Parts: sequence; C-alpha cells; structure tokens
Amino acid sequence: MPRFEPNPVRRPTAIAGASAGIGAATAQALAAAGHPVALGARRADKCEELAAKIRADGGEAIAVQLDVTDESSVTEFVARTTEELGDIEILVYGAGDLDADLVHEMDDARFGDQLDVHLGGAHRLVSRIVPGMVRRRRGDVVLIGSDVVPKPRPRMGAYVPAKAGLEAMARTMRMELEGTGVRASIVRPGPTFTSMGMQWDDKTTEAVLNDWVKWGLARHPYFLRASDIADAVHHVVSAPRGVHLSLIEVEPEAPLEEK
Repeated sequence: MPRFEPNPVRRPTAIAGASAGIGAATAQALAAAGHPVALGARRADKCEELAAKIRADGGEAIAVQLDVTDESSVTEFVARTTEELGDIEILVYGAGDLDADLVHEMDDARFGDQLDVHLGGAHRLVSRIVPGMVRRRRGDVVLIGSDVVPKPRPRMGAYVPAKAGLEAMARTMRMELEGTGVRASIVRPGPTFTSMGMQWDDKTTEAVLNDWVKWGLARHPYFLRASDIADAVHHVVSAPRGVHLSLIEVEPEAPLEEK
C-alpha cells in the first residue's frame, strides 16, 4: 500500500509574475504537462496573449489581473482561479522586478516596494491558498528565490534582502507544514536572461557589471534561459508524493574552453 495517495493528474496552478520571463515559461511548461494554469500579473494583456497561445496548443489557461501588493487584487485572483479551474494544487511565485542601487542610497519607498513585491506579495498568496491545501492534505508551493541569497551581489540594495526573506519564509513553511502533505520548495536561479533589469540605463548597467567583476561574481558570460528554470519548477511539482525537493539551485554552465 502506498504511503501517500498520488497527486491528481490535473492540478490547477496559480502563477504570480506570469506575463514574461520565468513565470511565462513556467506556465507553458506546466500547461504542456496537463495542468490548468492561471496567469497572474499586472500586465494582464501579456498574460492573455500567453493564455491564448497555451489554449491554441491544447492547454487550459486563464489570464487574471494581479497586483501582488494589493490585497483585494490577490483575493480576486485566488477566487477567480478557484472558480474557473478548481481548488489550487500548485502555487508558483516569481513576481517582482529588480531595482538596482546601493543600500544606503535607496529611499524608504523604493526599499519598501522591493520587499513588498518579492516577500509581502508571496505571503498574501500563501495566506489565501495554503490553508486550503492543508485541509486537502496535499499541494505544492514553489517560491522562486535567487542565488544572491548565498552569494549577495552589490547594487541590489533591496533585492538581496527581499529574496533572502522569501527563502527564509519557504524554509519556515517547510517546518510548519511538515506532516500536512503540503510541500514548500525553493527554486533558486543563477543569472538568467529575462526582462528583469532591462529598464536600467547604461550607467547603472555598467556599474552593476563592474562591481560583479570586482567581487568575482561574473565568472563567465553565459546566462540561463527562462525555460531552464521552468523545467526545474516542473521537476519539483512532479516529484511523487513522499518525495520533497526542497531546494534546487540552477546555474548556467560555462562555455567550453578553447583547446
């Protein structure tokens, strides 16, 4: 007799930050695996474009406006996802952008905004979704962390502490949820080519890269693709019941050295 009942084949999934990058790639990967996905982001038009593509490819997807810093928006996102797709079995949280500056040069508002979107938003969704998972005695929460947590990078004044807090919350949840059947996991990307940071001006970009080189944090020029992180998320939620992949760190392989 199995130790756990297997997960359903169809697992309704809520994805925060699904308009581009890792979130969009994750939506496509999980939809291709047969899971209905709710794409949430402030750019609802981008989410609808992706949802239409997923449906055209035979998947099940809806797009829902989501501002993770707004309680009513989060509540509406969860309610509509549940109404249209069913009880949420998987939550993937990757919302947020990167505001580059020195810690001591960020004003209170900018610093607080980064903490709110990366950490506060995750908690808003967790607090509305995880209690139902606990009642059903199964579910997966995947928080997209960052390798800046074990290896902080300069000029990421609020992003580093925000991601550190997010990963700390995941580790705390893992202890609190032990024995409930709900798994809390971290997927920790290394340098990944997404739209994050694309709003920086040339001066900021140059300063960031120079500091990374100075501290030995830019060993080679290769970046991961968003789809590489999506594959890791799929791997985590596809693990059979009784197996908990609590942390997966994904780093780009260096280019082959010339002979």
